[in-house]
Amino acid sequence: MIKEEINIFMAEFIVADLQELTSFALEALLKEDTGNSNIAHAEDKTELILLLKQRPGCIILLDYTLFDFTDVENLLIVSERFPQTLWILISDDLTDIFLRKVIYSSHRISIIFKDSPLKIIQEAIQAAISGHRYICQRATEIILDQNQKEETPTTLTPTEIEILKSIAQGKTTKDIATERFCSIHTINTHRKNIFRKLGVNTAHEAIKYAFRAGLVDTSEFYI
Repeated sequence: MIKEEINIFMAEFIVADLQELTSFALEALLKEDTGNSNIAHAEDKTELILLLKQRPGCIILLDYTLFDFTDVENLLIVSERFPQTLWILISDDLTDIFLRKVIYSSHRISIIFKDSPLKIIQEAIQAAISGHRYICQRATEIILDQNQKEETPTTLTPTEIEILKSIAQGKTTKDIATERFCSIHTINTHRKNIFRKLGVNTAHEAIKYAFRAGLVDTSEFYI
């Protein structure tokens, strides 16, 4: 477990999670554990930045993989723009490349996972309130694992490449599932496998990676 101390004023909270159930659960947890009912919600980056201008010393609970940050650099730029804020990233999956970039670039971003025990989530919140950065044990193990190797784009299956092309065309998961006569769950599984193999966390990052690797033709698709 990694903790690093920084200076910050007593913060308000912003929940930036597009999953309604998770957002509601986080708000309830914050109210119960901190007694603070002054909790704002952001549904996209534009709304989040507007709230940050109003609450410069806040704590943000963000699901990075579902939010509309284009890549890790975009997240870091916004975090540096508001130096009094602390961030707690709460996501399902984050790659080792992403974790290393965030951990080594910013001392104000904590990292936990959505399937972390409740105690871990509570510890991360309390650490942020105290002005500390919190990195959960699972994230620490990922970045310290010297044997973990990044898979190359050539490991994508033909089906995954076709789905990546559909993503590049701007099609939704529902659209792709309908076209391929399969379930949304199946397409979501393929998306997770594609992201894992490419070492990315968002569709935007996956498309850019695929363009650079020549898996999709830039003359046919647009970001």
